[in-house]
Amino acid sequence: MRVERFEDILAWQRARDLARRIYNQFGCSKDYGFKDQIQRAAVSVMNNIAEGFERKSNLEFKQFLYISKGSCGEVRSMLYLAKDVLILDEKNFSELLLETEIISKMLSNFIKKL
Repeated sequence: MRVERFEDILAWQRARDLARRIYNQFGCSKDYGFKDQIQRAAVSVMNNIAEGFERKSNLEFKQFLYISKGSCGEVRSMLYLAKDVLILDEKNFSELLLETEIISKMLSNFIKKL
């Protein structure tokens, strides 16, 4: 299947859902620095996939996928902190952590194919 739009990329779709879930989970947090950082990192995952795709060059696309993967790692790291300081319960932590791991693996596979 040929991908014609970034919206067709499964990793982008999952990253979009992750960003929505992060916004919902931390939207009411009074720790504005933490909230801003995790939300920006989550949005960066999906936006770098989109921006790289629109560059129409596999070499540039790969670079943006690496950035997206890095942002995914940043979200994952911040989830650990959120759990450690008790602003995220174990269930939500586990679900969000798993999603970041899945997206990261998808990005790795996509990079290898390019």
